[in-house]
Amino acid sequence: MASQAAEEKPKGAASTQVATKQKKEQRKELYPMVNWKYDLFLYVMGNVADLFFREVVSRGSWKVPQSGPVLFVAGPHANQFVDGLVLQRTLRKEAGRRVSLLIAQKSVHGFIGWASRQVSSVPVGRAQDAAKPGSGTIYMPDPINDPTLIRGVGTKFGVGEGEVQGMLFLPSAKGVSGESMNIDKIIGPEEIRLKRPFKGRLAMQQLTGRDDVDDDGRFTNKGLKGLAPGYQGTKYKLAPHTDQTSVYEAVFDRLRNGGCVGIFPEGGSHDRTELLPLKAGVAIMALGALAESPDCGLKIVPVGMNYFHAHKFRSRAVVEFGTPFEIPPRLVEMYQNNQRREAIGQLLDTVHQALSAVTVSAPDYDTLMMIQAARRLYNPTGKKLPLPLVVELNRRLSKGYERYKDDERITALSSSVKEYNARLRYLNLKDHQVQYAKLNIFVVLALLLYRSAKLILLFFCSLPGLILFSPIFAATKIISREKAKTALAGSTVKIRGRDVMATWKILVALGLAPTIYHVYSIIIVTRVWYDRFWGLVPAALPLWLVYFMVWPTIIGITFAALRFGEVGMDIFKSLRPLVLCVFPSSGYNIHRMREQRAKLSAQVTEVINELGPDMFSDFEKTRLVPDAKSDAGAPPTPAGEGRRRDSEASIDIFVDPPADGVSSRTLPRNDSFSNIGHVGIFSTRPPSRSRSRSRSSSAGGGLGSSAFPISGFTTLDSSEGFNEASRKIRQAMKDRRRKSDKIKMEGDDQEDESDDEGYDEARKKDI
Repeated sequence: MASQAAEEKPKGAASTQVATKQKKEQRKELYPMVNWKYDLFLYVMGNVADLFFREVVSRGSWKVPQSGPVLFVAGPHANQFVDGLVLQRTLRKEAGRRVSLLIAQKSVHGFIGWASRQVSSVPVGRAQDAAKPGSGTIYMPDPINDPTLIRGVGTKFGVGEGEVQGMLFLPSAKGVSGESMNIDKIIGPEEIRLKRPFKGRLAMQQLTGRDDVDDDGRFTNKGLKGLAPGYQGTKYKLAPHTDQTSVYEAVFDRLRNGGCVGIFPEGGSHDRTELLPLKAGVAIMALGALAESPDCGLKIVPVGMNYFHAHKFRSRAVVEFGTPFEIPPRLVEMYQNNQRREAIGQLLDTVHQALSAVTVSAPDYDTLMMIQAARRLYNPTGKKLPLPLVVELNRRLSKGYERYKDDERITALSSSVKEYNARLRYLNLKDHQVQYAKLNIFVVLALLLYRSAKLILLFFCSLPGLILFSPIFAATKIISREKAKTALAGSTVKIRGRDVMATWKILVALGLAPTIYHVYSIIIVTRVWYDRFWGLVPAALPLWLVYFMVWPTIIGITFAALRFGEVGMDIFKSLRPLVLCVFPSSGYNIHRMREQRAKLSAQVTEVINELGPDMFSDFEKTRLVPDAKSDAGAPPTPAGEGRRRDSEASIDIFVDPPADGVSSRTLPRNDSFSNIGHVGIFSTRPPSRSRSRSRSSSAGGGLGSSAFPISGFTTLDSSEGFNEASRKIRQAMKDRRRKSDKIKMEGDDQEDESDDEGYDEARKKDI
């Protein structure tokens, strides 16, 4: 009987575990997703995003799994709430997946709170949001022998301030974000112990007042054991312990049911040029989900949010999806067997590598500008590069610079490129506009007159809408700048607070535009009631119908003014180089700039071709831009024949011939522009979803690879399938080239702001 009871007991325990597991699987989600609400909200807000951005291009969306649980990790988080909107819309449109995003608890109120509920976002309480300044100052009395001990002067630890498992925050300084650490023990009102010691240089300087600290936080003066003489400590902030149990349960439920969850693992938005340290939450969510459901098939997909001036109206973005990867079972076992810190650390390293493969990072803004200038100079074929290819070139050049930045050749070249950029700023020119110097003086005069006349026409066409919408423009600019200042004052990681500007521009426009339009409608209806609008409106037309007719009319005028004004600004910015060609005003004239650019371009190309094979073993195979020397030495090939270039293999970079048959071979391609309506009605976006898909479908990338083949369909399993796909692509490219054999792709790639302004001109028809 005893043995029978012993046998029945494990059976009962096993059945209890099975029942518990089934109950978890059947449990209702805390933040359920309603599909029709999700789709309707994204449709409406997607149109708003289309008005704010000129173009949002996806790359690699075919890599997103079509079913099963997926954890999307996106970065850098450079555009606050707009990042989530762009990511969700791109995933729904390009990959057919709906994703629930994690959102800061402090933002879940008002319109943002309502919007987050429509797309089933999961609110997360963050310690930094609850941080408050503490009393007195703190310092580290024995940084050598006891670096976890923190002592205070006038502090009140445990007496209304601070708690075990809470957080201690140090202030940011000199453009470096402040560090934070968990409190392990409160010894007294003026003494606490941290879980781990601070390691950064800034933190050690703040807590000791010493300057003999290297970049790793180690002291160079071994003779001095304590603080700097007379140091009184630093200010600080304290935050209570935040319980994230409900957040993790909501994420586990969504993933267990085969859904998608998105997270920005940096922990908050910022305007830096590199990724911030990743928070442990993303690793805990992934490992915890697999610990509870080992067979759920969870995959992690890195997403790069690459913007060209994220805070500016009518800017551009490239959303790049990396190769999905699964978590090794050994990490899950480590997570379950009291090795959580090691498992989390290894997974965070993997996620960081994956994000680095789909983003462009630089140590500072000046370096990023220098890298972008080098990319513009390195384009020996003179072809206009699509946005995804521009991002890929920036990424490769950034990795190359990081590796060879101490090389004498790179040092000298960097100085020359920075000097060239400084001269461009002095002349207020974009890089691509330097090519105007090769034009004949009579051609320049003709272009100047013609474009001036066209600019005047477009100005008067856009003037009504500009007047009607001017209050909104002014309000969005003023409010967004004030919000940026507020965000900067309350952050330890932001540089200028630009990451919140796009969000506030959209929110202010959404709230103010209907109000302004309503006022305009009331004014017009009042005038119709008074004298039938000077007798122009029939007496039979009711006033309520007049009101509803005014709304679409005003919206149409505003939208038309936006498109007229957009083309007009492109023309306006192209006038300055023409004027400089006619009236050179200094030693830094445009003709000398062109000569300098040609020499610098040759130097950049030579250095890249020399160092590229050392860094990328498949440099020639995966070359994004064909070698000018090899192309120059090869015999000319008939249009539509010959080997396809890598940059042509995946992305269609040709444009249709002008409808009027007029070519603009003598004009720089970057400054060409079309009549309004070249693509659709006033459109500057790709004409169809299929085109966007074709772009993203063939752009490569992979986890752990530093050079990504940009050839199409590189992941086909069989050689026969690859050959068949290649044959079809080559035939399609031949047909395309036959149609455009008289179009010569000229010009150089755009400058950092011409990434915003000049790229759409390359898709427009020349005058």
